[in-house]
Amino acid sequence: MTPADDPAERYFTAITAALSGLEIFMRDDRSPLYRHGIVAKIVAEYIARLDKSFACWRNRLGFQDTFRISRAESGYPVFQTVLELENDRRSADQRLAGIPLPDELRAEMADFILRHKEFPAALQKSMAERLYLEDVKSKQTFGPFTLAQTAKVSVNPKTGRPYYLVHWATFDGSANLPLVYMVTVEDSSEAMVDQLVTRDGKLNDKVDIPLPVDGLLNPDLAHRFDDYTEKNSAYSLSPLTIAMNLDKDFPDLHPKQLRRVVLGPFYSAGITENNSTVAEVLSKVRKPENAWLLTWTIQEVYSKGETPGRKGLWSSQPAQEEFFIDTADLEATRQGVSSYENHALVPHEAYQALYAAGEAEKTFAGYKVHILSNGQVISDV
Repeated sequence: MTPADDPAERYFTAITAALSGLEIFMRDDRSPLYRHGIVAKIVAEYIARLDKSFACWRNRLGFQDTFRISRAESGYPVFQTVLELENDRRSADQRLAGIPLPDELRAEMADFILRHKEFPAALQKSMAERLYLEDVKSKQTFGPFTLAQTAKVSVNPKTGRPYYLVHWATFDGSANLPLVYMVTVEDSSEAMVDQLVTRDGKLNDKVDIPLPVDGLLNPDLAHRFDDYTEKNSAYSLSPLTIAMNLDKDFPDLHPKQLRRVVLGPFYSAGITENNSTVAEVLSKVRKPENAWLLTWTIQEVYSKGETPGRKGLWSSQPAQEEFFIDTADLEATRQGVSSYENHALVPHEAYQALYAAGEAEKTFAGYKVHILSNGQVISDV
């Protein structure tokens, strides 16, 4: 079977090309996320993690024959596959101790071929497993859940509070989709204001903050914040609900903006079945490595104002954010967001096939289309 006839090989070639194209798009100065360089950089880091995961899964086929994807929905691997990768990462050292070193395996393979005049399949599998485990140990894969990091610290001159840009990610087990979250949150806790804000309302440059910092910068709230993110990252929760839960659970934290980037679904000819019309057209693309389509959605909810807190003799009320939802936009209301953008990345040959079949306009209705051609991304087509 040639690589072009092997479904697994075609799938990995397609998803690798798609993620590479997405990374090119993130680096492009015309990318909408490029306006916020740090946002594009954060998303690119998670794309690199996804790419690493797919490289590991591809290597895993060298000693395990099965690989399951969500063919009818997301086009990504099923959640169990993500869990297995994480379990393999944790047990890698123990398993590697039971497999001979690469040089020993090569010597054994050469000896086997000379003595038996046939290919050493079992030794080849041991070599593949060793290479896989060495690769998966890196901790740079896209796991079931990636704990939060603080990527930026500044001060809001209007409120005199420090604010943080914090990000985390999850692979949603129900939708089988990778999700990246970013929140800009102000911190009104006395200790952090005293430590980080100078009398003239600027960031205290005498405090050394080695960014990125693992977890929320506020050490008193960091563990609770980790618990919050783990419980509030499901795809079934709207960004509005996630932001409101943060606002409610942490009186000293004031979420001003929350973004969710949904990296999918992914469509691949002859592999996924998540859109029959698109699948039929993509199946006619001459080169299998160009027969794919990757979509992603950027959802955002932001605060339009803050209701001041109230302290009374008998009761008190913490400050509350007023999140903006454009009720005139039914889709924004359904998603629970202030705004959203749908994007699609497609190879030039696949776009031509969709256009020639008269399906381009219908397929990409409501999407910003980006065409990958000769290592460059062309937008606004």
